[in-house]
Amino acid sequence: MTEVLTDSRSIRIKGRSFLAVVLSPDLPLDDWLVRLDDLAARSAGFFLNRPVVLDVADLGINRAELTEFLEKLAERNVRIMGIEGAKPSMISPGMPPVLKGGRPAGDVEVTATEATETGAEDKHETTVASAPPATAVASESRSAHPSLVINEPVRSGQSIIFTEGDVTVVGSVASGAEVIAGGSVHIYGALRGRAMAGSVGNASARIFCRKLEAELIAIDGIYKMAEDLPPELLGKPVQLWLEGDAIMAEKLN
Repeated sequence: MTEVLTDSRSIRIKGRSFLAVVLSPDLPLDDWLVRLDDLAARSAGFFLNRPVVLDVADLGINRAELTEFLEKLAERNVRIMGIEGAKPSMISPGMPPVLKGGRPAGDVEVTATEATETGAEDKHETTVASAPPATAVASESRSAHPSLVINEPVRSGQSIIFTEGDVTVVGSVASGAEVIAGGSVHIYGALRGRAMAGSVGNASARIFCRKLEAELIAIDGIYKMAEDLPPELLGKPVQLWLEGDAIMAEKLN
């Protein structure tokens, strides 16, 4: 006789894919922490409420060193949700779980969401957009990268995240707001907040804006703060791109 299990107390377990920031420190760790402190000091709230994955694949540190490093990150309110690239000998009880099989965020299915409290600037709103669904007809496969167009200014406290391609903002990006794109970022207004292009490993991505007043700009993980930008380009229409590990900038005609 076949017995059917219908226990109402069963637990449903599902898989989920979430966006997270990946930190890949380099040695010496104390010097890297100084650079992290500099980023946090000059871009307030950068790690606020962000899930963070720590990539230690190329560090070659032991368990004691990893434990001390995690403690130093915790002191800086950097929340580590998982560790990638760690050897079993590096992990001790109580550490964040080891993650394997991580993929660039462009391969992750996400749902478009937006906070409803549109009037309060101290609320942090995040819009995570996914690419259009793939067509079932092979002959209509996409030849161009998808893009996201925001037809209104991005307010302080908002985050626009689109890892599948370019983001175009028909308006300004306020101080305290951010735009994160897997491709290039186009802003037809003033860039006063943060703009991050090439967020999933695209060194050819660029940032274009009508008026450069950014708190932070980043391309493929390389960043510059407001104080690092050429003063002669501030308030001007500018494009920025990456050459090696250096962000280049020039005025647009």
